Amino acid sequence: MAIENKELIRIGENAVKAKYAAAALGTELKNKILRECAGELVACKGELLSANALDIKKAEEAGMNPGLIDRLRLSPERIEGIAEGIRQVADLPDYIGEVIEETTRPNGLNIKKVRVPLGVVGIIFESRPNVTADAFSLTFKSGNAVILKGGSDALRSNMAIVGALRSVCEENGVDPNVVQLIEHTDRAVTKEFMKMKEYVDVLIPRGSARLIKSVTEEALIPVIETGSGNCHVYVDKEADLDMATDIIFNAKTQRISVCNACESLIVHSAIKDEFLPVLKKRLDEKNVELRADERSFEALGGEAVKATEEDFGTEYLDYILSIKTVDSVEEAIEHINKYNTGHSEAIITKDESTAEKFLNGVDAACVYVNASTRFTDGFEFGFGAEIGISTQMLHARGPMGLRELTSYKYKVYGDGQVRQ
Repeated sequence: MAIENKELIRIGENAVKAKYAAAALGTELKNKILRECAGELVACKGELLSANALDIKKAEEAGMNPGLIDRLRLSPERIEGIAEGIRQVADLPDYIGEVIEETTRPNGLNIKKVRVPLGVVGIIFESRPNVTADAFSLTFKSGNAVILKGGSDALRSNMAIVGALRSVCEENGVDPNVVQLIEHTDRAVTKEFMKMKEYVDVLIPRGSARLIKSVTEEALIPVIETGSGNCHVYVDKEADLDMATDIIFNAKTQRISVCNACESLIVHSAIKDEFLPVLKKRLDEKNVELRADERSFEALGGEAVKATEEDFGTEYLDYILSIKTVDSVEEAIEHINKYNTGHSEAIITKDESTAEKFLNGVDAACVYVNASTRFTDGFEFGFGAEIGISTQMLHARGPMGLRELTSYKYKVYGDGQVRQ
C-alpha cells in the first residue's frame, strides 16, 4: 500500500493547489472550457467507445446484472447526451460571488453573506462513466476541484473521459488537476481515500446502497449522502386509471437501471380489481414480474408472485415490481415512509386534498402528483446535470446542481469599528 498511499497524497496535494486556482477563475473562461470539453468528448467518441467496449466485455464475462451493464454502457447517443449536459452547465448562471444576504449593523459594519466553492470534492461512484463528465462540469463551474474514484468496472471509460477533460484544461492554461481520477482499483485504496480529510472538503458517494452505507460509516470526511431509489407510485381511488397505467409503465420500464425508476406500486383497494389486470397487460409488454401482497395477488387472479416482506424494501434495478393494496392515502403514506429510501415518490389522483396530504406526509426529496418518478434528474430539473440525488436533509436534498456545490462566507466591511 505504500506506493498507493504516496499516490493518494500526491493527488490530494494537487487537488488542494487546484481548488484555489479553480475558485479564482472567471465565468467566461469556465464556460469556454466547458464548451470545449463537450466538443472534445464528441470528437473523441471513437476512443471513448473503444475503451467502454473493453469495460463492457469484462463486465459481461464477470456475469454482471444486465441493469448494471446498462448503466456502464456508452453509445454515440449517450456521449452526445453527456456533452449536451456539459453545454447546459456552461449556459447556467455562475453563483460564485453571489451575495445571498446583506445587512448593515447599527455600528456601521456592513455584512455580506457570499456564495463560495466547497473546495475539493471527492466522489466515489460505480459503473456510470457519465458521472465522470457530470461531476467535472458541475464542480468546475462552481469553482471546485474534484477527485474521482470510480469503480473498477468503468476504469477504462473513466480514464478516457478524464484524459479528454484534462487536455482541454491544459490547453486553456488551467491547472488540469481540477479533475483527477484515482486509477487504483484496490478497495483498500478507496478506504484510505475516505480518510483524507486534510485534502478533501466533502465526499459524495454515488452507487449501490452497500457503497453508500460503507462511505457514510467509514469516512472521516463530511459526506453528502446520495441514496438508492426504492421509489413508489400510489394509485388513489380517485385516479385517472389510463394516466396511472402510462405513468407506471414509464416509471418502471423506460430505464430499469436508474435510481428514479419505480420499484413498488401501491393501489387503493377500491380500484384494485379494475386496475391491476389492465396494468398487468401493459407491463407484460416488457415481461415485468409482479410480486404482490395477498389482496393484490387475488385481484391479479393469481398471475403474480407472492411478495415477501423483503420485496417491499428492495431496489430491484430489474423488470420486477412489488405491489401493495391499501385502504387509504394515510396507509399508503405509512407504507412508503416505512420502506422508502427518501428519493422519489408519486401519487396518481384527481383529488387535490388527497394530493396535498400525500405531498405533505411523504418523507422524500421529491414527491410527485400525476407524473413519473423518472423526472428526478438534474437535466430534467434544468440543472444541466447533477452530482447526485441527495436523500438527506443536510447540506442539500434532491438533485444536486451548481448551488448545492457551494458554501458561503461572510464578508465584513468596516471603517474603524472596535468592539466595546
